[in-house]
Amino acid sequence: MHQPQPARAVPARITLLGQYCRLEPIGAEHAADLHAATAGEGEAERYRWLFDTPPTDAAALSDWTHGAAASADPLHFAVVDNASGRAGGRQALMRITPEHGCIELGAVLWGRGVAKTRLATEAVYLTARHVFEDLGYRRFEWKCNALNEPSRRAAQRFGFQFEGIFRQHMIIKGESRDTAWFAMLDGDWPGLRAGYQRWLDPDNFDAGGAQKTRLAVA
Repeated sequence: MHQPQPARAVPARITLLGQYCRLEPIGAEHAADLHAATAGEGEAERYRWLFDTPPTDAAALSDWTHGAAASADPLHFAVVDNASGRAGGRQALMRITPEHGCIELGAVLWGRGVAKTRLATEAVYLTARHVFEDLGYRRFEWKCNALNEPSRRAAQRFGFQFEGIFRQHMIIKGESRDTAWFAMLDGDWPGLRAGYQRWLDPDNFDAGGAQKTRLAVA
């Protein structure tokens, strides 16, 4: 009988470089860009499903980045647009359990310039590739409030398979939360990787940046 192998390493504070974006370990240097990308119109909706609440101002966000930079789990990254050099979102690797080869993508906050663009898709691709190919993990998870339909649709678009609902799983911001669980496995990754690479190919986008074909991961 095949014996599963534990993951080789815990994730480190390194930069993951893609064609359109890069994931940098978060720091105070990202605070101003993140505030510009996420504050103002639509801010309440962007933060609605997160554990944290919108910062009161740019200084408060700077304080948050200092704390996030010191955290090993969650391990926070800024999503930086390669073209502009500006951070337009953030995400984290969390619930890191090397002994079981399991890790989660969470604390996702993609602001203007990242959400619903190829940068967001590439940010997930870069993370999954790192999880499976560099770190050797067996399971990559995505969880969200069961009422968060946009997040549930995104998880399935990115190739995470729905696994069920944990009822009354948490109390977040004073409200009971049912949690929807999604995951992809190391055995799924070769097919998923090929789908991501086809979609992210520059030839899949027209001169205005619109996709020619939809992301198809299988």
